Amino acid sequence: MKMRIEKDSMGELDVPEKALYGAQTQRAINNFPISGEALPEAFIRSLILIKAAAARANESLGCLTPALSKAIQNACNELLDGDNLMQHFPVDVFQTGSGTSSNMNANEVIATLASIYHGSPVNPNDHVNFGQSSNDVIPSAIHVSATLELTGHLLPALEHLKQTIIKKGDSLAGFTKTGRTHLMDAMPVRFDQTFHAWAAQLQDNIDNLHYLESKTTQLAQGGTAVGTGINADSKFAAAFAKELSDLTKVTFTPGKNFFALIGSQDTAVALSGQLKAVAVTYMKIANDLRWMNSGPLAGLGEITLEALQPGSSIMPGKVNPVIPEATAMVAAQVIGNDAAITIGGQSGNFELNVMLPMVAKNLLNSIKLLANSGQLLADNAIATLTINENKLNEALHRNPILVTALNPIIGYGKAAEIAKKAYKEGRPVVDVAEENTDLSRDELLALLDPAKLTHGGL
Repeated sequence: MKMRIEKDSMGELDVPEKALYGAQTQRAINNFPISGEALPEAFIRSLILIKAAAARANESLGCLTPALSKAIQNACNELLDGDNLMQHFPVDVFQTGSGTSSNMNANEVIATLASIYHGSPVNPNDHVNFGQSSNDVIPSAIHVSATLELTGHLLPALEHLKQTIIKKGDSLAGFTKTGRTHLMDAMPVRFDQTFHAWAAQLQDNIDNLHYLESKTTQLAQGGTAVGTGINADSKFAAAFAKELSDLTKVTFTPGKNFFALIGSQDTAVALSGQLKAVAVTYMKIANDLRWMNSGPLAGLGEITLEALQPGSSIMPGKVNPVIPEATAMVAAQVIGNDAAITIGGQSGNFELNVMLPMVAKNLLNSIKLLANSGQLLADNAIATLTINENKLNEALHRNPILVTALNPIIGYGKAAEIAKKAYKEGRPVVDVAEENTDLSRDELLALLDPAKLTHGGL
């Protein structure tokens, strides 16, 4: 590979001849050969948007000439519109905890391209990074990228999953199944009740994410090095938020306290905790589907999930619940990501959190995984499942727990005797109850009708 010599405040070093980045990025590449994983593309795009908005704000405040501002904006647009964005941002996730390496990576790449547009050198620190610090840029990029991924991907995916579940549940309102507590037979429920419960869980998650979105749109930008705003125009934070809002069509505002947003990652920790709650909901839905689909002969076999691929390399004809399984693994990963983010949030030492790149990577990874798996769960599991009515009825009317409906009439003790006898003899509870109470068969059939029991009451 042909190399060129680049120079920074620490001296000279070799950089690939065609690379758009400069010396500080190369030092980071050399210093951190750890995971081979760059920061997520959503984060890099937000970082570039921040640089474009900063150039516009600095121009409006007279801190950059219109020509310099336009050159920086053109460079940012070229990167955002290009097909090979990530090749210019190779710095490892596990780098300096402030994310300075990634901030300078962006500054250098943008400066190289901007110099072409400007016709003379554009400096990565003095121009592209004017009025900024890694200390406020990287926390802002975490908030911006999380907000854009929430609004653009996760919240629409959750809404789609919720609506798919509601629609499917409504279509299955005529089917009653054996309810289960402790994995043991319990009172009957309708499929629409089960599905609408899932939808209610999702709605709670959606509501909580909308609340946290009101926090992620508050930015540290303008606090610069430690929160004081040193080297930034006093009006920069407000001007920047306005320009970024114009660029993204999302309303961003300056944070109420820059010191808090730079020294901590409490909002990211809270958002990650809510993403963990989404993961727990996904796990619940996925496992319910797996249990109901189990069999088809030796399990519950109440539903049949769409057959998507062969389930075994040795057992012909076997089909597995692959989408719920993939969803459950996503849930496990998101829960793990949350643990790492929680530890990262604890690393706010005095005026700066020093685990920012890891927090950014795990937070965006969780959002992406939940959005993609939620879409698949809706389209390839919920929407396409079918009901095995014969299998439902096979157990439904023989369920001894139906005798619970007789408690107000014959008492708990007598009902327990009938349930145990019905279970021991393997007979429908209505037959045993007819023999052991003064109630007529017609009365018993009405009282023990599984569908009616799903409406509750006396």
